[in-house]
Amino acid sequence: MTKKYIGQLITVKFEYSNDTVEYSGYLIDFNDEWVLLKYNRVDYVIDGYIILKNKYVTAFKRENKEKFAQKILDLKGNKPKKTEKIPMTDLSTILLYLTDKFGIFQFNMKVDATCWLGSVRKIIGSNLVIDYLTPRATWSKKMPPYKLGNIRTIEFDTDYINSLKLIAKKRIG
Repeated sequence: MTKKYIGQLITVKFEYSNDTVEYSGYLIDFNDEWVLLKYNRVDYVIDGYIILKNKYVTAFKRENKEKFAQKILDLKGNKPKKTEKIPMTDLSTILLYLTDKFGIFQFNMKVDATCWLGSVRKIIGSNLVIDYLTPRATWSKKMPPYKLGNIRTIEFDTDYINSLKLIAKKRIG
């Protein structure tokens, strides 16, 4: 991946323990650890953002399909702005920033089929403790700590998350 693709729609091949998945989106930023995409979940729809752990990116492409989709998305006003960058120095910084700015984020670990939503309660060493937001938009503190090193993807500002935020009560203190 090179800087020349920033601001362009790409498709990334990404490995989980049990599967390979493709994610498409405008490349906003990347470093040795993480890749930030303005997420093109399906067809010509932008749905928030996804951050991918670079270690599990096996390939990326920008071919006719991506160029065509980008033309449509650009015409719909989805071209990314410089203000959409987030601090990606390390995972703790990313998660604390997302909690502060967006309130809730979603993350996947080794398997694509399971995800967790929540906000950072605390980070202790290599462990993340979250206030968990259930699929029914209620808060719970009953989740065990997660190993930061096992997080593979992080999504934020998606329609699903923002919909749950509409009816979720205030975060538990």
